[in-house]
Amino acid sequence: QVQLVESGGGLVQAGGSLRLSCAASGLTFSSYDMAWFRQAPGKEREFVAAIGWNGSKTSYVDSVKGRFTISRDNAKNTVNLQMNSLKTEDTAVYYCAGTSRRPFYLPLRSQSREYDYWGQGTQVTVSS
Repeated sequence: QVQLVESGGGLVQAGGSLRLSCAASGLTFSSYDMAWFRQAPGKEREFVAAIGWNGSKTSYVDSVKGRFTISRDNAKNTVNLQMNSLKTEDTAVYYCAGTSRRPFYLPLRSQSREYDYWGQGTQVTVSS
């Protein structure tokens, strides 16, 4: 079965950096667009970033543009999220998600209901 396993979360001070990784198995990884979502306590799950099946296309929520970078390695079946200049408002559980790849001329999906597979999440806590 499909498994997405996140790692790399933790506690960091504001202004610091973390790198999240998601290891995928049970699927043809290059056939999937991948994304990161996050959910803070008492809030709805929020789109963070997405990357197309071959890595040539990315999208970000405005609040993380210039600070976060999503990347993937299809040879290793992994997708990563490099998070720099972290802020306290970035505190959340971060989830990796996958969905069947779209034609290149369509935008990457950003709604959680459009993603078929999910990891269990990894906690990111940013202290002031």
